[in-house]
Amino acid sequence: MSRRTEMLESVIQRELATIILRELNDPRLSGFPTITRVKVSADLSIADVFVTVMGGEGHQTAALNALKHSAGLMRTRLTKSLTLRQAPFLKFHLDEQLKKELAVLEALRKVEEENAELDRKRAGEQSQSQ
Repeated sequence: MSRRTEMLESVIQRELATIILRELNDPRLSGFPTITRVKVSADLSIADVFVTVMGGEGHQTAALNALKHSAGLMRTRLTKSLTLRQAPFLKFHLDEQLKKELAVLEALRKVEEENAELDRKRAGEQSQSQ
């Protein structure tokens, strides 16, 4: 991936976050969507926008639908703010990768707690046998 593409992805992410925060008044966005990453296609025609949304699955689906519904407006705003001839088409996705990462971190936390408990039990058994 070129440095230019990475910069464009970063700028798109920042600009979309601002647009969502300041310009979209859709009540379905109550779960405060957060853009976690943007992936622009090699020909710069499509930007896959990955988001997380606080709340249950219903909130997430509603927010994703609201973002998809507003994609045209956001693309128009991007074209103006980035001074591009044409901004990429925006495709919104729930960021499943982040969910997986959080699940792995939770599993690691549980293992750490279990290991600490085993260490406490062993220390207690050793002190009793002495």
